[in-house]
Amino acid sequence: GSEQEKKAAATVEVEGIPFPREIAAAKTLSLVGHGVTDIEIHFLQIKFNAIGVYLDVDGAMEHLQGWKGKSQLMEDEAFFDALVSAPVEKVLRVVVIKEIKGSQYGVQLESSVRDRLVAADKYEDEEEEALEKVSDFFQSKYFRPGSVVTFHFPATATAAPEISFVTEGKEEAKVAVENAAVAEMIQRWYLGGDSAVSQTTVRSIADSFAAMLSSP
Repeated sequence: GSEQEKKAAATVEVEGIPFPREIAAAKTLSLVGHGVTDIEIHFLQIKFNAIGVYLDVDGAMEHLQGWKGKSQLMEDEAFFDALVSAPVEKVLRVVVIKEIKGSQYGVQLESSVRDRLVAADKYEDEEEEALEKVSDFFQSKYFRPGSVVTFHFPATATAAPEISFVTEGKEEAKVAVENAAVAEMIQRWYLGGDSAVSQTTVRSIADSFAAMLSSP
């Protein structure tokens, strides 16, 4: 095969944006799902971000043995709960398609995470403070097409999850998510099954795991 074919095999294209099938973090993480966030306005589909979800597959599979042989994972909220709570390293990679102000993204994240915290009765001063810090991080950013937001959730609670933002011509910026409940709800925003911000992404994750859990 040519170099180009090899490269194609090593990446998955989402809306023309290449996502590597594997990334190196503390462990080698595999792409288990991808999709977009979009809205429909006057019958036009506007795509905002392409998303890739990476995790330590071996660790996750161990945690998800209860779903072995089940094919309908998309409708199974318990499966997504288990995925979010699985104590394995995870990375969410969000690549900007349509340019917006970072503050707009920050507001979406903040209101979605706050609603989830309130619903779970976990929204106290500490959560509010940690969430505000994340929202403030995005205030000054500008989401040009091709900019990348990365959410890194370590396998253990000893290290804080971290959000990084990279855009052309600027240094990488990072912020720690210093509250476990906020970190969990950020995961749920992207990985929460029915209520996730990108249904294409969670469907892709459900299909990947259904295939992995059904193979002998």
